Amino acid sequence: MVVQLFRFGVTGLAVTVFYSAVYWPIATYGNRVLHLGEGAVWPLIGVVIAFVAATAVGNVAHSRISFRGHGTRDATTAHRFFAVQLFGFGLNAAFTWLLTGPLLHGPTWWPLVPAVAVTPLITFFLHRYLVFR
Repeated sequence: MVVQLFRFGVTGLAVTVFYSAVYWPIATYGNRVLHLGEGAVWPLIGVVIAFVAATAVGNVAHSRISFRGHGTRDATTAHRFFAVQLFGFGLNAAFTWLLTGPLLHGPTWWPLVPAVAVTPLITFFLHRYLVFR
């Protein structure tokens, strides 16, 4: 399990960098490009788009690298993976709303801190015990 956690960390770091590279420009500059609205809407739009992109990349990466040789893959593995990712999405959306929304009005990079420090640890154990079992 320690090797899996290490591989998950390395792979997850790469996927998190990818997530951040998709999220931050949308959250920060979305209004300047598309002029659809201001305020906390752009960070949340960024979370949705980054989640979809990172889930696609993460499914392949974690299956082939992080949990290589562990458990079996069947028709429901992708569904379970998506369910865990959806939970992670909920966490990241909540962090984003709390930190950039009407309560704290923080900068768009704040939600990346718990997205990098909290969400991966929770989703590792969910992936390990629910998805790639």
